[in-house]
Amino acid sequence: MPDPQPAVASSPWPGGRSSAQVQAQLDALVAQLRPERGGELPGYIPELANVDGDACALAVCSADGELLLAGDHAQAFSLQSMSKPFVYAQALELLGREAVHRKVDVEPTGEAFNSIVELEEDHLPYNPMINSGAIAMSALLHHADPDGAWARLRGMFSQLAGRALHIRGGIARSELSASHRNRAIAWLLRHFEVIGDDIDGALLLYTGQCALMVEVADLAVMAATLARGGVQPRTGERVLSAAHARDVLALMTTCGMYDSSGRWAYEVGIPAKSGVSGGILAVVPGRLGLAAWSPRLDAHGHSLRGQAALRALAQDWGLSLFTV
Repeated sequence: MPDPQPAVASSPWPGGRSSAQVQAQLDALVAQLRPERGGELPGYIPELANVDGDACALAVCSADGELLLAGDHAQAFSLQSMSKPFVYAQALELLGREAVHRKVDVEPTGEAFNSIVELEEDHLPYNPMINSGAIAMSALLHHADPDGAWARLRGMFSQLAGRALHIRGGIARSELSASHRNRAIAWLLRHFEVIGDDIDGALLLYTGQCALMVEVADLAVMAATLARGGVQPRTGERVLSAAHARDVLALMTTCGMYDSSGRWAYEVGIPAKSGVSGGILAVVPGRLGLAAWSPRLDAHGHSLRGQAALRALAQDWGLSLFTV
């Protein structure tokens, strides 16, 4: 019996807009945002500090797989923390909710994404979207299958994107050279027996997932896969179960934008996840995947231009999940 899939609306774009109208709006947004020079590049990862800070790209993918792109959409960038929702999903798929949530909770935290003080009183990471929780998920996958975890993880991301994804060695090396804080978090997790002994193996897997190279189109398609309940909209392949896609969207809503998740929910109102490479992916369940990329970041580690673009689209298209 085929997997049940959410119904796809007859018109893929909000308000019955045509593809040409949506394309014109994306192009106009990119032109409007380019003069914005606020924010900074993430200097603590040397490879990310050497990118073009003025680049800007947008993408939207409908639930039936129609994809529209604007700006510098051919430029590749690393996935970084945008990998976290999907690695959490793979842990759920392979090991089940009970095993996963013995290692990580599902609560928001007011701390920064890389805080060293981000463990609950029972010593579990607050959620899988912050570094401690994401490292715990990578460790869980690594220790479950040390020889096959990386191939399985890269395979899942390639399925999500609909094409083979690869890491860029320079970014992976740059990440490892600057991983002292993550290593400290990993050792703290080991001290509390959240993860196993192979710290290096867990951190290599975590670094690899962050260094996978994508384009803004890939982000939009990944987001649309979550919007379709785990079905990749352009290939028709089921990548994640509908139940686990729901789990991911719940945590993206409450935790995906770190210590500004509350404001994001209040102002924008759709599940989202950012990465310090300047990308943001966002999901309108059953309808759309949206993505933005521009490398200049605010104090929370989110793309300034990306937030402005997604906020404008959500408001103009009435996308907030809390709209009655």
